[in-house]
Amino acid sequence: MRNKTATFTRGSGLSITFARLLHLAILLSVLMFPNLGRAELNLVFGTYAADKPTETVRKYGPFLAFLSDQLTTRLGKPVKIKMKIDKDYDAAIENLANGSVDFARFGPASYIKVKNLNPNVRIIAIEARNGTKRFNGVIAVRTDSEFETLADLKGQSFAFGDELSTIGRYLAQSHLLNAGISGNDLSSYTFLGRHDIVGEAVGAGKFSAGALKESTFLKLVAKGVPIRALFRFENVTKPWLAAAGLSNEISTHIEEIMVDPQNADHVMKVAKHGFLQGSDADYDFVRRAIEHSTSF
Repeated sequence: MRNKTATFTRGSGLSITFARLLHLAILLSVLMFPNLGRAELNLVFGTYAADKPTETVRKYGPFLAFLSDQLTTRLGKPVKIKMKIDKDYDAAIENLANGSVDFARFGPASYIKVKNLNPNVRIIAIEARNGTKRFNGVIAVRTDSEFETLADLKGQSFAFGDELSTIGRYLAQSHLLNAGISGNDLSSYTFLGRHDIVGEAVGAGKFSAGALKESTFLKLVAKGVPIRALFRFENVTKPWLAAAGLSNEISTHIEEIMVDPQNADHVMKVAKHGFLQGSDADYDFVRRAIEHSTSF
């Protein structure tokens, strides 16, 4: 009986020692690898190809990788972000409205449309431009053209961007209407999609004028495309948006990462002048332009 008792006691000791070692190993693994065993969070960032898709990937890829690392640290579990680039505005809007993407960067008109489709979509932050929320669009003509004012475009051909583009359609049409020009007053007009295609088509003489964002206009001029600005007009900067299903915790983390001055080097890769807090009211004048353009 004593031998059996002694054997049992030694076995218990070994079991207790093993249990302690196992507990210690688990504790060390948690300390050394805090994300081990925690569910991975997969997020999808959505946008559309307002410029070349390769340019879109080049621009957003590094920032999304940085954002992924920051969220991993903040949430205590692995976060991966995949980019989804839709070929047109409609598809991107639908994907954010129905939650196929978790957050996105849209133009103002696209934000207004997705907000109409799903009122629970919300603004994370708004891109800054020299400390403000405004930047320019351009109605461009060939360098050698004789046009001096928008009114001179009556009877001419015009290239718009996408049918849902803030600059490429709605604001441009509103300003043409203010100059006394409707669609019936143009010899022809069409929607070419991307801003760079519009500028190149005008430079090639395929259209008398076209609407595009100023940054793309300046890039084309620097490349030697023979276009000049006939008219400049203001637009509000782009919002980054959270889908209705994205938790407030995650969207708040994203906003904090975007506006933190310590992250400026990374943020400037997608927003040269950083981000500002924004509200739905910032886009009211675009709503008015969209309504006005129905008369075009």
